[in-house]
Amino acid sequence: MKKEMSRRSFLRMGTTAAMGMAVAPSMMMGQSKKKKKAAPQPLDRKLKILGVGIGGRGASVLRGLETEEIIGLCDVDWKYAAHIFERYPNAKRYNDYRVMYAELLEEADAVVVATADHTHAIIAAEAIAAGKHVYVEKPLTHTVYESRLLTKLAAKHKVATQMGNQGASSKGLRLACEWIWNGEIGEVRRVEAFTDRPIWPQGLERPAEEQPVPSTLNWEAFIGPAPMRPYNEIYTPWNFRGWWDFGTGALGDMACHILHCVHKGLKLGYPTKVQGTSTLLLNESCPNAQKIKFTFPARDNMPKVAMPEVEVHWYDGGLKPLRPDNLPDGVNLNTSGGGVIFYGSKDTMIVGCYGDSPYLLSGRTPEAPKVLREVPLGHIQDWVRACKEDPSVRVPSASDFSEAGPFNEMVVMGVLAVRLQDLNMELDWDGEKMEFTNIPADATIRTVISDGFTIKDGHPTFNKTYTEPVNAREFAKELIKHTYQNGYKLPDMPTE
Repeated sequence: MKKEMSRRSFLRMGTTAAMGMAVAPSMMMGQSKKKKKAAPQPLDRKLKILGVGIGGRGASVLRGLETEEIIGLCDVDWKYAAHIFERYPNAKRYNDYRVMYAELLEEADAVVVATADHTHAIIAAEAIAAGKHVYVEKPLTHTVYESRLLTKLAAKHKVATQMGNQGASSKGLRLACEWIWNGEIGEVRRVEAFTDRPIWPQGLERPAEEQPVPSTLNWEAFIGPAPMRPYNEIYTPWNFRGWWDFGTGALGDMACHILHCVHKGLKLGYPTKVQGTSTLLLNESCPNAQKIKFTFPARDNMPKVAMPEVEVHWYDGGLKPLRPDNLPDGVNLNTSGGGVIFYGSKDTMIVGCYGDSPYLLSGRTPEAPKVLREVPLGHIQDWVRACKEDPSVRVPSASDFSEAGPFNEMVVMGVLAVRLQDLNMELDWDGEKMEFTNIPADATIRTVISDGFTIKDGHPTFNKTYTEPVNAREFAKELIKHTYQNGYKLPDMPTE
């Protein structure tokens, strides 16, 4: 074929066809080169943010978000949250998140949730279902089912998420993981971890006194989906962590910080077995001290290290693991509130709370390949970055719910082991189905209401009172997936 067309051939072919060849000859010859589509650009404005639960941890998170526009603030306790309302005078104020959502959720881009544990899921789930990004304080949720729900909702709606375990973005956690993956400590078959919490009241009976509700507190909004009870100042603010209806005790509060390097570094999935033991277990509040053992099956081996079955042991309430061999005298295992001991076949690694300051007992400082993304912006601002990125090109934050959700399932399942300890058995767990598989159908369980301890004439007397026995399987199901009260309802679990 000639490279140029004559006027005669042009007319013979027809104007339209010839113009097609003249404009795009390579397409006609099967040599099309598609132009690469430009990547979507990040949002170039400030995020509009709502805060729910702002008097405590929420206050710290909001300070980290002052680069953005905070348009609405909600707290059930306006006295406790007064300093935050004053700090952000342009934000609208509420004491019930449902009212704030009705007025502002459509306008907002993102929501921060830092309420009591038992309301994390309902507040976050409604925001995610509306297509809003969420930052949720730890523990992510109160139950296993709620964790699974938030994980699936976030994936379905393609929102940016972050759990508030800030050590996930730390250099120390990255180092600990990279040392494990490079084979520096060998195969790990046992891990021990602990916290010095609780530093709030636990081991308490339900108060008999009913107090008047302060005018600055929306008590019904605090109770939320939990069973209604009379107000008492012992429950809130802050002390909610120690009460079963509202919190998850020291395990839920601190394991999200301390065990993250374990879950991530050892590539843990669902545990298959769990058992718990504690000081006096009451029906209303968490015990003063507890110990839990999780058993995880072998995982796929990595190029430089195998991942065999591993036991993870948890201690709190002043209990600690025994000191490992070769730990120098005088060295405190507690770093910033707790610590982790990885017993490897080659070396022993100790990591502080929040993933702080990992070190090997051999004294070596390994030079392992850098695998994990650095987070120079910090935990909160890295979530902002993710919020502003288009879902098609978004780099997930360090504790995105795809990771934090399954991790939190493990944490709150450990809480169940403590509450089911009077079955006197190691519990088998089916993570996919979210159920214990070896509780006998006719097993019953009861819990202490009051220990009834008195001393008379120098002689101790024990007169415990108990709840009525209930079917243990049904009791466990309710702990795994709560029956919401007072008109609250979670979105349906996505099926895909």
